[in-house]
Amino acid sequence: MEKQFPILIAEDDPVSRLLLEKTLVKAGYEVASVTNGREALESFSKKFYPIVLTDWMMPEMDGLQLCNAIRKNISTGYVFIFLLTARGSTDDMVAGLEAGADDYLTKPFNRAELIARLKTATRILDLEKSLKDANEEIRILSITDPLTKCYNRTYMDEQLPKELKRAIRYNHPISLVMIDIDHFKRVNDTYGHQAGDEILKELVRSINRSIRSDVDWVARYGGEEFLVVFPETDFKRAEALAERLRRAISQKIVQFKEEEIRITASFGVSGFTSSTSLKEISHETMIGLADKSLYQAKEEGRNRVIGRAIDG
Repeated sequence: MEKQFPILIAEDDPVSRLLLEKTLVKAGYEVASVTNGREALESFSKKFYPIVLTDWMMPEMDGLQLCNAIRKNISTGYVFIFLLTARGSTDDMVAGLEAGADDYLTKPFNRAELIARLKTATRILDLEKSLKDANEEIRILSITDPLTKCYNRTYMDEQLPKELKRAIRYNHPISLVMIDIDHFKRVNDTYGHQAGDEILKELVRSINRSIRSDVDWVARYGGEEFLVVFPETDFKRAEALAERLRRAISQKIVQFKEEEIRITASFGVSGFTSSTSLKEISHETMIGLADKSLYQAKEEGRNRVIGRAIDG
């Protein structure tokens, strides 16, 4: 059975409006109706309607104005617009289509023709949604690390400058945590690369359990290194979060075939608070400070957190 999208009717004539409502409800459609274009736009602020049936001549905002307004202002998804009018000349049809209508029906409408055209609109909307879903899937694949399913370096390079710019603009804190698995080459040499892959995936799962899913995010920086971005989090708080995660990882046992593998990780933290007055700081600087801190953690014996706050 074809999916039936909700329909919004904009028709000022009560008889025509009632006839449309009854016809569409009988055909199984979910229907809402208003008396002019302005009310139709107000309806979109409460709910998205993929299909609109609008009369041409209406008070306050007519059908052509409504078509233009929908095309300019509605971005939630594509809206298939039918223009209903007693006007039947070629010039009128062209004017309606140029205003943004997708199809044109003359009054009085034929019920069978209306339902048939609605089925055509539904197929077009289904195709549009399928294309949008496919594009979104491609986009997600392009920014996702295929092994660990966290973000990849491409996403990090695009998103981190935006996060930093937003933090500086609104004078909000932001922190970075660089994570590197200790002696990862030894793990690969001892247990094999498949074991190493399982450890990388388990590390990301551990990180995701410890961060805010709707605010913080993690990206694979390269090899066994990962970068965690903590918006709205000052340096001291990020250090505490890194230490909590370090302890959790050091206590974890990764099961691979018959082997029980224990790992540790080293952490480098950088960040600034809302009191920091730096306006020209770059994401490269923040990453560099986190990386230096990580290197120091490695030099001092691994399995520890070292941080460098940015002074304003």
